[in-house]
Amino acid sequence: MNNFPIKKTKVQWKESLTTVEYKILREKRTEAPFTGKYNLNVKKGEYFCKGCDQKLFSSSNKFLSHCGWPSFDESLPGSILYIEDHSHFMHRIEIVCSQCGGHLGHVFDDGPTPTKKRYCVNSASLSFRKE
Repeated sequence: MNNFPIKKTKVQWKESLTTVEYKILREKRTEAPFTGKYNLNVKKGEYFCKGCDQKLFSSSNKFLSHCGWPSFDESLPGSILYIEDHSHFMHRIEIVCSQCGGHLGHVFDDGPTPTKKRYCVNSASLSFRKE
């Protein structure tokens, strides 16, 4: 993850993130389902990367998927990079912030909206600003 515009050392990341945020954004961990603070958030606003404050998602693209994590059907243009993920004996598409490379979650092709996408995102990788 060194080819991103925002570069920090491991120590700098640990100083700027909480332990949970660091484990998710930098070590690609996942928060337990139904525990994230934005899972059921229905307020209007925008979601930003917790690692670098890049705008990632609009609340107009958020939907309640009942999967346990905040879900969106579309990201903001250029904000996300897609990486093949073959971990845990599965094939998935990991989503990372295009500015800092922070792990956000995964995207699936099973969404209920016209895009058919479900960006399944860890709350700890996000911050939210109300409209």
